[in-house]
Amino acid sequence: MIIYISIGNSDDKLSQMEWGKFYRKVDLTIQGVRTAGGLIHGRWVSQSTDYWQNACWCVELPDHLGARLREELRIRVAQFGQDSIAWAPAPETLFLTPEP
Repeated sequence: MIIYISIGNSDDKLSQMEWGKFYRKVDLTIQGVRTAGGLIHGRWVSQSTDYWQNACWCVELPDHLGARLREELRIRVAQFGQDSIAWAPAPETLFLTPEP
């Protein structure tokens, strides 16, 4: 399954230093899926000059890893006093090709 995971700090609840720590902890958590058989297809962050701080990862997980990763991310939500982390499954991927 393909999952997009997103975090943000648009409410400025976290200081810049806390945001950096939150991002690194979430990133390390997600990096852990590699050792368990998952793939990380991409990782994106907002520019440092943007008004809002955001980050997004695209991961491919074997079914058995989904629940474990969700629980680990919930720990990060609580640890950093956040409201949530977005978990967006992409149940279908379409490959767009040029018109014949």
